[in-house]
Amino acid sequence: MSVAVPAGRVAPIRLRGTLRQAGIGWIFILPFVVLFGVFYLGPLLVGIGMSFTDMRSTDVSDPLAVNVVGVDNYLRLMNDGAMRKAALNTVVFVLTALPLTIGLGLAAAVLLNSGIARLPAAFFRLGYYLPNITSIIGIAVAWKFLLEPEAGLVNRLLELVGVQGPNWLQSTSTALPSIIVMTAWRSFGFNMVVLLAALQSIPKELYEAAEVDGAGRWARFRAVTVPSLRPVLLFCTVYSSVGFMQFLEEPLVMTRGGPLDSTLSASLAIFNQFGVGNYGYAGAASSVLFVVIVALAVLQLRLGRRR
Repeated sequence: MSVAVPAGRVAPIRLRGTLRQAGIGWIFILPFVVLFGVFYLGPLLVGIGMSFTDMRSTDVSDPLAVNVVGVDNYLRLMNDGAMRKAALNTVVFVLTALPLTIGLGLAAAVLLNSGIARLPAAFFRLGYYLPNITSIIGIAVAWKFLLEPEAGLVNRLLELVGVQGPNWLQSTSTALPSIIVMTAWRSFGFNMVVLLAALQSIPKELYEAAEVDGAGRWARFRAVTVPSLRPVLLFCTVYSSVGFMQFLEEPLVMTRGGPLDSTLSASLAIFNQFGVGNYGYAGAASSVLFVVIVALAVLQLRLGRRR
């Protein structure tokens, strides 16, 4: 026997059900929200507020000594030669390392997906991805030894073919490219794994139809593979560029930003300002870097979705 529910009570019952589901959802995500607020959002807001002051390390014990200076720190950034050099190095790093990393990841994924490797694909996936989960500090130290001018393995190998290797990390012309190559080698494994998974999800019927139409291997790659991978390539581009904009450990360990600031990155310059106690100025630089990273990610997502 069914009991009829008055029409006027249907909406409140549904509303209570919706609120109950929302409450259960919030219970599950509450730990993340709390941790995000304490360790990410809170420090971010504090840093933005600090950027409008002249706070230094000597003022921590005496908050009353801190003065509000408005946008003076931001105006100082525009006239700081070291910060401009760091920004330029970061742009060059991203524009060079990003296509190199994604290109290597795509090439490795295509080769593994085609079955050209005789060993199991899992072996190569693990080998290429392993540097990505290894400590950046450890990899940077290892590459620093590899690039030593006299005892380094790279120059020793070049000597075997009669080539005198340069001082890779102490030359303004080779220091930044050396870090770019190391970063691309370390990072392309992640893109390879993601792109390989996407390649394996492309229906084989698309390739068969293109082959029936007379398309060669390169034509099938351009007409089928690349369009099918476009959303994944967009994800890899945004993910990698956000990480590259914040590269810090590599120049910190390998070159300390030298020689002559040729490897000084934006994050390393901010790190140095925090190190000498210029908290207000470092907060302003951090805020600018944060805005640039967010703007770059939004721009890439919009351009990618339009295409």
